[in-house]
Amino acid sequence: MNAGPRLPIRRSLIGACAALALTAALEAAAPQDAGAASKPPNIVVILADDLGYADLGCYASPKVPTPRLDQMAAEGMRFTQFYAGSTVCAPSRCVLMTGRHTGRARVRGNLRIPLEPGDVTVAEVLHDAGYATALVGKWGLGNEDTTGVPNHQGFDEFFGYLDQAHAHNDFPTYLIRQEERVSLPNVVPDEGKFGTGLATEQKVWCEDLFLEEALGFVERNRERPFFLYFAPTIPHANNEAGKRGMDLPDVGEFAKRTDWPAAERGFAARIHRLDADVGRLVDRIDELGLGERTLILFTSDNGPHREGGHDPEFQDSNGPLRGIKRSLHDGGIRVPTIARWQGHVAAGSVSHHVAGFQDLLATCVELARIEDLELEHDGISFAPELAGESDRQASHEWLYWEFYEGASAQALRLGSFKAIRSPMFDGPIQLFDLDADIGEETDVAADHPDLIAEAVRLFDEAHRPDPQWKVRKRNR
Repeated sequence: MNAGPRLPIRRSLIGACAALALTAALEAAAPQDAGAASKPPNIVVILADDLGYADLGCYASPKVPTPRLDQMAAEGMRFTQFYAGSTVCAPSRCVLMTGRHTGRARVRGNLRIPLEPGDVTVAEVLHDAGYATALVGKWGLGNEDTTGVPNHQGFDEFFGYLDQAHAHNDFPTYLIRQEERVSLPNVVPDEGKFGTGLATEQKVWCEDLFLEEALGFVERNRERPFFLYFAPTIPHANNEAGKRGMDLPDVGEFAKRTDWPAAERGFAARIHRLDADVGRLVDRIDELGLGERTLILFTSDNGPHREGGHDPEFQDSNGPLRGIKRSLHDGGIRVPTIARWQGHVAAGSVSHHVAGFQDLLATCVELARIEDLELEHDGISFAPELAGESDRQASHEWLYWEFYEGASAQALRLGSFKAIRSPMFDGPIQLFDLDADIGEETDVAADHPDLIAEAVRLFDEAHRPDPQWKVRKRNR
């Protein structure tokens, strides 16, 4: 059912085998200075929230300058065909953490369904291999008093939002540290059950707190391997604020753009702040002498939104791609992705390798040199691609997505072709040749009956029924 390695989970092996593998690697690296290059790398994953494929300068954004992310691309690798796990946040983050596509992931939509003890995350695998692990920002895979909270899923440290709706509000009355609420001085009248609303007194911006937390974690763990999952809430809108949803302390230099709608000034300022924060994090890593020991991977959880007054067409957020957030066309799931690792990833390189969120787990296992670990997942490590070793880089036979909101849909990436079936299970199938038609404008299904037959087979094979995720079939 999967193009990547699929082996039964044997959780008892995780701690013992992984820890032995890391210990052996560290011992082989002694003395410390001489062997630093041979140690397993630190891994930093930065996940933007609703950032479109073309929202960065290095992806040809015409309006919003992103100098630090552009610099990161110039110093590393820019991916052109990297896919999020889903077209909305919670399932996409589930795929990122567990390596399972949405046909069999625990979380397949934005319902409040938590990860369970049997789910194995990237953080858990790395933690058991001796890494310090932290999540700063937005989680979305388990609320308070559930099995899905980050500290039960492999993270030593957590600071941020558990609930994705709570994360709409950049000026909340509280955040979560580990499993406890931390009160903030913001005032939110008529605050919803999960902390939603619009603050009338904005005293502390969550992004300021998140950046300092991330910088502090790196500083505290500079002498040992670490995994940092940094998940800011930018440029997601505050959905409860209507057209005022681009919420932040001020719009900075974009205040001069009086010819732009207020929401677009706010959207641009949010991306500009994201860019600056990534720059500060990269700078701190370099200042600590960790640039050659740290893989930094930047990406987005799904395509651009049309929320909070923002019009993705104003900024051309999805560039040549069709669709936005909540669509399984590439505009909803193909995301900007940059990898930087000094001395290991070639500066200024561009990769056309087709990869996705399900590949992170396999990639981290390879980079951390964890051996004899059996995991069930849908990924293929892209570590060879990062190293410029395309000759040994395995490729996916197919990638799969399913989506439950509104008109349900399934999608497959089959080589250069993309198949979409909506509604799920028994709807008509459209087929697009992405090499010739990146905007998915021309349905070529009638010209490729063999591919349609294969798509039908794979659509049915990739979906694993789950009583929590039901879609009613059409009446035949």
